[in-house]
Amino acid sequence: MDRVIATLVGVGVAVGGSALIFIGANKLFDLAPRGWRWFTTAIGATTGLVAFAILWGNRVIFQREGMPPEWVWLLLAGLVGAVAGYLLGSLRDWWARMIVGAAGGAVLGFLVGLNMRNVILVVPDGNAQREIATPIPSINYGELFLWVGIGLAVGVALWAVRGRTRPLWRGLVLWATVGWLFGAFLTPELNTGLRSNAILASTILGLGIGATIGAWPLADKQTHDRVESGSRKYIFLGPALFFIAASLVIPSIRTVILSFLDGRGEEAVGFANYATIFTDANILDLSTWTDIFTSSLFIGGVVVAGLGLAAAWFVGRARSETFDFGPSNLSLVALGLVLIAFAMFSILRGTIINNLWWVFTVTAFATAAGLAVAVLADRSRSESFAKSIIFMPMAISFVGAGIIWRFMYIARPPVRDQTGVMNALWVWLGQISNDSTDTAIVVTVLTLVVIGLGYISFRGFRSGVDGVAWGSIVTTLPLIWLIYRFLGPGLGGFEIVEATGEIVGQPIQFTSERPFNNFWLMVVLIWIQTGFSMVIFSAAIKGVPAELLEAAKVDGATESQSFWRVTVPQIMPTIGVVVTTLIVTVMKVFDIVRVMTAGNFDTNVIANEFYDKAFTEFNFGVGSSLATVLLLFILPILVYNIRQMQKAAV
Repeated sequence: MDRVIATLVGVGVAVGGSALIFIGANKLFDLAPRGWRWFTTAIGATTGLVAFAILWGNRVIFQREGMPPEWVWLLLAGLVGAVAGYLLGSLRDWWARMIVGAAGGAVLGFLVGLNMRNVILVVPDGNAQREIATPIPSINYGELFLWVGIGLAVGVALWAVRGRTRPLWRGLVLWATVGWLFGAFLTPELNTGLRSNAILASTILGLGIGATIGAWPLADKQTHDRVESGSRKYIFLGPALFFIAASLVIPSIRTVILSFLDGRGEEAVGFANYATIFTDANILDLSTWTDIFTSSLFIGGVVVAGLGLAAAWFVGRARSETFDFGPSNLSLVALGLVLIAFAMFSILRGTIINNLWWVFTVTAFATAAGLAVAVLADRSRSESFAKSIIFMPMAISFVGAGIIWRFMYIARPPVRDQTGVMNALWVWLGQISNDSTDTAIVVTVLTLVVIGLGYISFRGFRSGVDGVAWGSIVTTLPLIWLIYRFLGPGLGGFEIVEATGEIVGQPIQFTSERPFNNFWLMVVLIWIQTGFSMVIFSAAIKGVPAELLEAAKVDGATESQSFWRVTVPQIMPTIGVVVTTLIVTVMKVFDIVRVMTAGNFDTNVIANEFYDKAFTEFNFGVGSSLATVLLLFILPILVYNIRQMQKAAV
């Protein structure tokens, strides 16, 4: 309950704080046309408070012994900023403005230098500890003045390139400050140097920043209006861009940089981390690729796909076409391709292969299932109810879904009753397939169904409805296989004890039996994402013009032909969006694998692999390389999606 309350309080504070900031920013910029000096006062106070809060939060400054607490310095920084802002919003003389700006910046810089850390931070590094240098610079004055000279030279060069239209001294102040920043903080070693270095470096830096701000003339009425009207886009976009930069762009750049460093992120190693990735058999193993062509899955896939192509050829010949793909023969071809893909992914091993397997399987099955549900539910009486049930898993987190399915897959010892849904069903099938009475009933029912489908197929061929005929034949194939299993080796989970002849239930270890334990994990994400694709496809199908469907019916097209030749081409852009979105989502899968297997039993994926490398083995170089590889896999899909959205917006 304490955690629930803390979560609710955190959410309330985040939402309320965001609302207050948004409203406050709007009200603040409303002051610009009517009260410019109060506007600059508020801007100055906010700048001082935020700057000190950032330095405090990043442990650049801290509460020194015998000094006031941090909140006192925050208030003092806000007060200095407010006074400087008020004066800069009132004074017109440029000398006075520069003096005020320089003085305010120098005071803030002095406060920063006065409170900089002067202790060594000791942080854990695996099983050891290492020291991190403090922010106090060890200044080399020769290099410092060299950097200032470089800054002045850049300022003169830019002034000349821009046609000498702006005052030279203003650019010199700015670029001298930039040079001081490089010479005082960015190039020297940050260690436990003298506090006088910290005070001098930060005071002069603050003075330069303040003088640069004060060098600008007092804004006129037109500028006030432009600030007020132009602020809206920054108020709306600013927070979003800030959080995107802080949580995505900057960490991504840092991750790419770390991928070229060693495990501790200190020394450059070039492409050694990437070489480790592609030579580690646990991450990528292609040594058994020749076994693909002899596997039963591959052979079965070729046979099934060949049957589908043959059926499409026979139907096409009757209609004077090379191939005519209907639902039945197209399903056979698709099933054959799935079996071939499963043969490849189950024999080639490694983390990267697992990720590709996830992408292929989840994307294909979730897209197909979502499209099927959207079509079947369209215009039915219980459409809303059915769609609600299918969409419901989207409301469950990946962690929660993983826990739910882990209980569904659980396997208890054979001598005990199975509590997992999947194993309970499997063992029950094994029991009835070894009972003569139950077997006779099941086989009789299946035989009657097969006879009925055979009759439908016969009538279909006689009536010229080849799609129905071939569909009936395709449907009978798995039923004939079930009859064979019940009459022959049996079906379901069972084992016959040779000594006693006793039949014992034999459960399946869904999450640990290689290599198809990967597929059972994928089922969880398929279950979740089917609702997403269904909703998108349902909206797209309802947007297909009714005139096109009516015209197809007038031309004699069946429901199936109308769907495949009218509806599907119309919703093809939507199918592309769903597929690319699913690829991006699946490529980043982490939670389900982490919860159900933690990557054990050859189920690891890239996201879980780089988590283990970076935060379990503390090898940040290889971990960052894996994260970069994942980014490179996803980036082309994102670019494609963005371009498609841009085309649709034109």
